[in-house]
Amino acid sequence: MDQTSHEPAEPAPSDGETRTCARCGTTAHGTPPTWTYSMENGRRSYFCDACARENIRAIEGRLDSVWW
Repeated sequence: MDQTSHEPAEPAPSDGETRTCARCGTTAHGTPPTWTYSMENGRRSYFCDACARENIRAIEGRLDSVWW
C-alpha cells in the first residue's frame, strides 16, 4: 500500500503567535482550542469560536468563507 504524506501548503504557526479571526478581527495569543481554521487557496485562515459557531454548517459543507 502506497502511503503519501500530505504536507500543509503553509506550516502551522507556533503557539506563541497572535491569531486574528479572519471574519470578525478578534485577536488571541496562541491558538485557543475552541478556534478553527480553514485552508483556502493555500492559505490558513483562523476563525474565533463565535464565528465558527455561527457558520458551522458552511464550514462542515466546506464552503469557502467568502460564501458565508
